[in-house]
Amino acid sequence: MSTEMELPERESMEFDVVIVGAGPAGLSAAIRLKQVNPDLTVVVLEKGAEVGAHILSGAVVDPIGIDKLLPDWRSEADHPFKTPVTDDQFLLLGPAGSVRLPNFAMPPLMNNHGNYIVSLGNVCRWLATHAEALGVEIYPGFAATEVLYNDEGAVIGVATGDMGIEKNGEPGPAYTRGMELIGKYVLIGEGVRGSLAKQLIEKFDLSKDRDVQKYGIGLKELWQVKPEHHKPGLVQHSFGWPLGMKTGGGSFLYHLEDNMVAVGFVVHLNYKNPYLYPFEEFQRFKTHPAIAKTFEGAKRLSYGARAITEGGYQSVPKLSFPGGALIGCSAGLVNVPRIKGSHNAVLSGMLAADKIAEAIANGRANDEPIEIENAWRSTDIGKDLKRVRNVKPLWSKLGTVLGVALGGLDMWINQIFGTSPFTLRHGKTDAQSLEPAAKHKPIAYPKPDGVLTFDRLSSVFLSNTNHEEDQPVHLKVKDMDLQKRSELGVYAGPSTRYCPAGVYEWVEKDGEDVFVINAQNCVHCKTCDIKDPNQNITWVPPQGGEGPVYPNM
Repeated sequence: MSTEMELPERESMEFDVVIVGAGPAGLSAAIRLKQVNPDLTVVVLEKGAEVGAHILSGAVVDPIGIDKLLPDWRSEADHPFKTPVTDDQFLLLGPAGSVRLPNFAMPPLMNNHGNYIVSLGNVCRWLATHAEALGVEIYPGFAATEVLYNDEGAVIGVATGDMGIEKNGEPGPAYTRGMELIGKYVLIGEGVRGSLAKQLIEKFDLSKDRDVQKYGIGLKELWQVKPEHHKPGLVQHSFGWPLGMKTGGGSFLYHLEDNMVAVGFVVHLNYKNPYLYPFEEFQRFKTHPAIAKTFEGAKRLSYGARAITEGGYQSVPKLSFPGGALIGCSAGLVNVPRIKGSHNAVLSGMLAADKIAEAIANGRANDEPIEIENAWRSTDIGKDLKRVRNVKPLWSKLGTVLGVALGGLDMWINQIFGTSPFTLRHGKTDAQSLEPAAKHKPIAYPKPDGVLTFDRLSSVFLSNTNHEEDQPVHLKVKDMDLQKRSELGVYAGPSTRYCPAGVYEWVEKDGEDVFVINAQNCVHCKTCDIKDPNQNITWVPPQGGEGPVYPNM
């Protein structure tokens, strides 16, 4: 590509606060900033083509955050919280049958009554209307690709990516330089494994004295089912089959309005067997007798996938850095046993907004808002995560049956006594957890029937994913020789299986194995950035606005 000197200068815009990511955390922060001080200038950058385009979650939402942010939301005619939870079910699946766990045995924290089944993308679209009504500027279709620093090394803003770069790395005829957005403070709410958050965590050593972050891959489909199979408000969680008892994961069925059912499957990314194929495990799950009957005569409407942070309390990095803070899933605030993070995302956005509005009122700018880091553990966020901190490590160390049972017991101890006497550590990263293929046998998966089970490419089609093909590949392989020697030679090419969109292939060409990257299929789940055993693949944003466009997901 041409050198920096040959490129035109970026235009710049100045704001009080620059927010990266129009998810629940970023939009809540923007709304709260304007509630506290309507004179603050606030901008939100969103890499999706529209707000909500890249948002994917279950989702059952605990309204604790929305109640604090917008106390009168229930009086609005157009709010997206249409389906309150009416029934909670927990199933342990075996190969042919299932056992329903009694609700009274479940820790109270797992009770979903008072929560709502929603499309989180639609929640974000709704939050965006509130933000814009308060005067927040929202720029969808602009991916923040670079952090800007001052001479002291503090963050002073971000730059959006250049548009119109061709595959050879040179500016094409439609080339447009990115823009600099400068702020007194910058909030990073990119979601899980965001590219800027990853850089900031490394630069400022925000993970020092923290446990490693852990992840899962969540796959989801939205179906329209027959009225006789639809039970509005039903929330059904299950674990066990088809995953082995040593592989962590679980599933959900959420019955929304309009005969729609969201079905999802989560595989913890600390699995050992490189032949495991999360997408195929999801398809296989739907064939279970306790599940398949819901989808008789139904129509699949949409598909998507997204990584989930699972490290919890002990893995949350330091939230503040010179010039800003991490919020939402960029900070890893998901409550794993509840499969919920949006409530903490909203609360973290509000916490950051309150502290930053106060700092600006006191004449501060571009320093470290350490108050955010100092405060979060004593808030509802910290209390929520601390109570469940041992569930994920127990599951990982002891397997599904014993680990889940002891995790539940630990949650009961926290419920009754307010704490438990220990905090377990996670140990290895998910990349380090993968074992060489020689230790495992390939897994035979059934062919899709095109009615209940499907292949990846027809699924990606339903995600409305699109990337301009004549642009640099946004999935960067650092060392292609290492990829061939180790990822293929030692681990049997797990990228061809862990990717839920069929991005990666090993293809024989002229007698040589060649690593093919079908970047146009990428749904931005970030699994490759997390699970590659050599940490040899880095995900960066493609040109702005590209990727999936999820409707009602």
